[in-house]
Amino acid sequence: MKRALLLAVAGLALAAPAFADLALATSKNCMSCHAVERKVLGPSFKDIAAKYKDNKGAVDLLATKIMKGGAGVWGPVPMPANTQVSDADAKKLAAWVLSTK
Repeated sequence: MKRALLLAVAGLALAAPAFADLALATSKNCMSCHAVERKVLGPSFKDIAAKYKDNKGAVDLLATKIMKGGAGVWGPVPMPANTQVSDADAKKLAAWVLSTK
């Protein structure tokens, strides 16, 4: 019984960052234009992760796009700047997006 409880707690501890970053993405309005597994207005987070999977500078690149916006990479609809997102939160969001493979 103790072992099962320890395994359950360990599993929750490992899953917590994913939930925390989804919560951060929701709180910063990312989910208004994106979803994890499907295109909304912008690409899915899984598609973004796939596109940048071999780019070693992807966290910094995506963090900059989160804060300053961008255009032309995913089609004609531009991504607006998200001035309410701090540099630290943008990097956390970018790292989470890249982990959604």
